[in-house]
Amino acid sequence: MLLQSEAIGYLSAFIGGVMVSFTPCVYPLIPITLSFIGVKGHVSHMRGLCLSLVYVLGLAITYSLLGLIASLTGTLFGRVAASPITSLVVGNVCIISGLSFLDVIHFNVTGLALQNKIKRTGGYFPVFLLGVVSGLVATPCTAPALGTILVYVASKQNILYGSSLLFVFAYGMGFSLILAGTVGHLIIKLPGLQKWLYRMQEFSGFVLIVMGEYFIIQAGRLM
Repeated sequence: MLLQSEAIGYLSAFIGGVMVSFTPCVYPLIPITLSFIGVKGHVSHMRGLCLSLVYVLGLAITYSLLGLIASLTGTLFGRVAASPITSLVVGNVCIISGLSFLDVIHFNVTGLALQNKIKRTGGYFPVFLLGVVSGLVATPCTAPALGTILVYVASKQNILYGSSLLFVFAYGMGFSLILAGTVGHLIIKLPGLQKWLYRMQEFSGFVLIVMGEYFIIQAGRLM
């Protein structure tokens, strides 16, 4: 019965991650994926797939560490997650990130800002490192889904289960990135791609700002 419950948890985490992968939360990471993996026309489907899996592996490591922290801290993590201060911090981070995506302020953390700087980098290890950093970039926007899983993991206080559950969630979340990396050499040939990526980034910025306002309102209600 316990194994069945854990299996359902893994399946739910993966499906939840796949659903998140097709939301604006992940869109800003697509240009990064294309820059590292799909920028060269001669990249094969298999190499694109392998590089994409390694990129998402880095992202999954970041989320697994969050799961580890949640498991180790248990109820303390739950209290911190429910704190109005946490909602306030997450809300402000979302708004700042949204303003960055809209080019109102500049942090050079979006995919388009990094594209020209990283496209000449090759190899699996740089792709893995960028995946680790990308996990941190995407965290504020994925806060609703991620926070729910982390609170659930904290209640279980099982280190292995907590880390692996977040690992599975991250690979679900990376589904669209793996897809983009695998067929990236075809995507970059699409007409008007740069304009479409900018529109996607702007839309993501607006979504982040709305989410940030929601968290700030929630913080006010909790105080």
